[in-house]
Order: sequence, then structure tokens, then C-alpha cells
Amino acid sequence: MNPQTSDKDRVYIFDTTLRDGEQSPGATMTLDEKLQIAEQLDDMGVDIIEAGFPIASNGDFDAVVAIAKRAKNSVIAGLARAITADIDRAGEAVRHAKRGRIHTFVSTSPIHLAHQMNKTQEEVLEIVTRTVTQARNLIDDVEWSAMDATRTSIDFLARCTEAAIKAGATTINLPDTVGYSTPEDYGDMFRQIIEMVPGSDKVIFSTHCHDDLGMSVANSLAGVKAGARQVECTINGLGERAGNAALEEIVMAIRTRHDAMPYFTEIEATHLSRVSKTVAAASNFPVQFNKAIVGKNAFAHESGIHQDGMLKNAQTYEIMTPESVGIKETTLVMGKHSGRHAFKDKLRDLGYELGDNQFQEAFQRFKDLADRKKHIYDDDIIALVDDEMGSGSDRITLKDMKVVSKTGGEHVCDMVLDVDGQDVSVSVSGTGSVDAIFNAIKEAVGDDPHLVIYGVDAVTGGTDAQANAHVRLEMNSRIVSGRAAEPDTLVASARAYLNAYNRLLMERGASAQGAMAG
Repeated sequence: MNPQTSDKDRVYIFDTTLRDGEQSPGATMTLDEKLQIAEQLDDMGVDIIEAGFPIASNGDFDAVVAIAKRAKNSVIAGLARAITADIDRAGEAVRHAKRGRIHTFVSTSPIHLAHQMNKTQEEVLEIVTRTVTQARNLIDDVEWSAMDATRTSIDFLARCTEAAIKAGATTINLPDTVGYSTPEDYGDMFRQIIEMVPGSDKVIFSTHCHDDLGMSVANSLAGVKAGARQVECTINGLGERAGNAALEEIVMAIRTRHDAMPYFTEIEATHLSRVSKTVAAASNFPVQFNKAIVGKNAFAHESGIHQDGMLKNAQTYEIMTPESVGIKETTLVMGKHSGRHAFKDKLRDLGYELGDNQFQEAFQRFKDLADRKKHIYDDDIIALVDDEMGSGSDRITLKDMKVVSKTGGEHVCDMVLDVDGQDVSVSVSGTGSVDAIFNAIKEAVGDDPHLVIYGVDAVTGGTDAQANAHVRLEMNSRIVSGRAAEPDTLVASARAYLNAYNRLLMERGASAQGAMAG
């Protein structure tokens, strides 16, 4: 804590990557991925982790319970609609945490009341009092949110807030649910509510801003200036539609511009880059190169003028250091002559601790890559290890593949897959090389999942760069993501598709077991 600051200047960071972030279409994460992210958020100093929406599914409930049991420091929150069953389910899930929270919400705007809820204002006020009271009877820490607060009349918003506080809410969240507000309007809303509502000095006010107009971070900080002391945000700005306020941008804006925003958080900022990469890999949402704070180009300089300034004094074009957000300056340090000890040190430097078997497999893949690629960058190693960690117990693996492409002609893929220990060979054509590969896999496994998204990006620069392929598949109302990194784009594409398909098999198996148990 800065000696010039006090607790009233502390901003609590509420991370909703695992709840709101996962609601992004196609961003579904496995339980292991959620646990890994939650552990990193906890270690980074996130104050509150919204671990999920327990009533949504058994999988969501189980994830919240597992995260609640493992959390060391963070408050673990479960989301609940203003419905009795939702609140009971959330209370059951978070009771396992050292410190749990029920986060319940109800719509307050005229458009939501008329078209979504079909309720009057008086009915909503009764719902607020009843459901917050129910939550408070289950747990001491209760957050209440006014969905679509920024399109709600200030008088009705004040009445709802007062009712929530009287019923026992300890945190009041006034979200910009649809990303409609401007910083000036959002700040004014908080000032008016805090001034109008009795007991507002006894609760913490919170922001939750969506990025539909690109103002989520600016709106969140305007809310803080107006008296809010909790910010709800996500890693990489992940979230529904255009996403949420980005945690890394909120934290570094407060830290870097302390002169304009004399507040502080308890976030260990050197963890930001690592957590960003973990979330990007788990959600299969790559971070845009020019993304603030954690983008690949955030600390890259190509312009001659910029390079000249950087060589003379880094502060000419960098307002923060790469090390401050966990990005290392030196990346070209590994090659084919590097040994196990050096590789293990590099992994530790990048934030990985692998078991013996995982390490041996990762090291072998590193040596294979070094034989084919002259320079091995940190990003190459990160992609390689993340890929290795994501393919632990696959039922279907690629053994061999040959693709023949001809301009204006037929594209054919000859493929051998190991399916539950048995070799399956197929030869299938397609409209292009990747289409032939995906058709071959579907022929071999006997299923036809819908391809939602397919994409490839280079991990680093150069013609020998690893291709980072990502695939989303949908089957039986389930959407899963797969990824793989390889120097060969076609091999990466095949392995990414298989990675996604194996996850479908895992989920199908888990669902079948659950049905049998029920």
C-alpha cells in the first residue's frame, strides 16, 4: 500500500472471467481449465472470483464447489437470479469457501420490466427485498445487482438500492449491462445514488461495464472516481457480445496514472501476462496483437523514430515496463543445444511447474521443434507447453497424415488415427487441404460435429514460425474448443480438430456417467 493512501482508496477487483467471460459464444472451459485459471487469479491477488452460475448446470455447480474448496485468499462468488432455487443453489455451492458470496440480480430498467420480466416497479421492489433477505439468511456476504441500471430512472434505482441495503446487501452493483453509458453519465449515476440512498456509506458500490461502445474501462474508472470501490472485470476483456472491462487495463491504469486516480489495488501485476495467456488458451479467444497491456505488440517497437527513442531512453515511448506486467525482455535464449536443466529453468521463468511425465514429453517436443526451427522464442515454448498440457488423456490421436493438393484439382488426405488403441486408416477428399483433413477425421471417427470456428495464427514471426490452430466444434448442443501448435499448419489444424473432438468425447462420457448416477 502506498503510504499516502488509506483503505478508503482501495479498489477491490472482482473477476468474472469464469462466469461472464465463459458466456462468450464458444468460450466454454473444462473443469481443469477453470481450476487452473482460478488458482492463478487467487495467487495474483484478485479479491473476489465469480466462479460461475451454479443453477445453470451441474457442471457449473461442480466448478464453483471445486474452486470454493481450493481458494486460499479470494472470496468465491456464485451468481443467482432473483429466484428462490437459484439463491439456494448458489448458497450451497459457495458454502465450501473460506469466504463465500451470493451475487443476486434483477432487472430494473423500463425496457426489461416490460419486455423481459413483465413486472411492475412495485413487484420488482418486493422481489429485491425478498431475495436479498433469503440470500442474507444463507451467508453474510451478499451482492445485489440492478441489471440494466444505466437505463433505469434514477428515482426507481435509488428505491431498489435502498431496499437491497435494508434487506442486508453488503455490495451494490450498478452495471452498464448493455454498454450504453458514457463516463460522465456513469459517474453521475453513482454520485446521485450514493447521495440519495440512506445507508449507502455502509456498503461497497461496484461497477460492471460492457464494452459495446468501447468505453467499459473508461466507464469503470469514472465509477471509481464517483465513489465505487469495487470493479467487476475479466481477463483480456472476455465476455458476452463485445466483452467486459479488461482487468489488466483497470489495474495498470490505476497504477500508472496514480496522479490522476489516487487509488490502489492488491493485484500483483507481474502475473498479468501469464494469466492472460492461460485464459486465451482455455477460452480459445486469441488476444489481439495491439491489445493494451498484454497484447503481443504492447511493448514492441518497429517505427525507426520509436526505436531510436527506446534505445536512448525507454520512457520515451513506454509508460510502463514490460517486466511490470510479467513480460520478460529476453526471449531468444533457447535452441537445440539447450539441455533439460535450462529448459526447466525457462519453464519456471515462464510460470510453469510440470510433473515428471509432462516435463519429459514437453522437453522432447521442444527438442523436435528446435531441430526444425532455428530460433525458439518464449511464445514458442508457451504454445508448445500449453498444447502438451491440453492433450493429456486423448482417446483419438494422429499417427500419420499425407495431404495432396493440386491447383484447380482435388485435395486428398490420407490419414491414420489411433482410435481407442486401434489404427483406423482413411483416404478422403475435400474442397481444400484443411477441408480434406477435417473430412478425414469425421470419416474415421464416424461423427459429424458442426465446425463453428477455425483459425490459425503464427506464434512468432518468420516462415518457420509455429502455427497456432484453434477449432470450435458443436455437437448435441455442446460447444468445445481445441488448439494445437506445430510448425506445419496442416498438422496443427488436424491436431486442433482432434483436441476439440476429444473434449466432446470427454463431455459426452461425463454426461452419460451423470445420467447413470441419477
